[in-house]
Amino acid sequence: MIDVPGERVRVREPGPADEGPLLTLFGECEDWFLAATGLPSGPGDVQSLFYALPEGARPEDKVLLVLERDGAVAGLVDAVRNHPEPGAVAVGLFLLAPWARGRGLGRALAESLLARAGEVPLVTATVPAGWRCGERFLEHLGFTLHAPSPTPPEPGNRRPGPGEGGVRRAELRVRRG
Repeated sequence: MIDVPGERVRVREPGPADEGPLLTLFGECEDWFLAATGLPSGPGDVQSLFYALPEGARPEDKVLLVLERDGAVAGLVDAVRNHPEPGAVAVGLFLLAPWARGRGLGRALAESLLARAGEVPLVTATVPAGWRCGERFLEHLGFTLHAPSPTPPEPGNRRPGPGEGGVRRAELRVRRG
């Protein structure tokens, strides 16, 4: 459970019954998919969540978390431990349904995960270049945003979307003590 005033929020691993709610979440988050790829989400996007990894990452380091508010899937986090370096965490996807945004849920989830991260020295994320709400979210959490990168010819293990541009890498160096 995450403490958000006036909300019942639970974070858990996804299960087989979550495929439909995740498809709904991805459909609701069309703004992010359009900003990231130029295309709306498709059914294969949910399925690929369970096996897509950045180059060099190990399957056992993959972490998927569902954010549930009052019994409905309100968000999703896709992260990989020990990437891009040992001890680090790379956040590949941090989605909140539009109806769950602006309530403090995303910030509460991110801060809760960071507080539980233990001795993680580095957290990385990416945001579509020019997607200001994502850029502001990362800045408010203390991430440093780098200049946009060009679109790689094949981002990960897929073809780029027709409107896919570069991304901005974000880094948070975690200082403990």
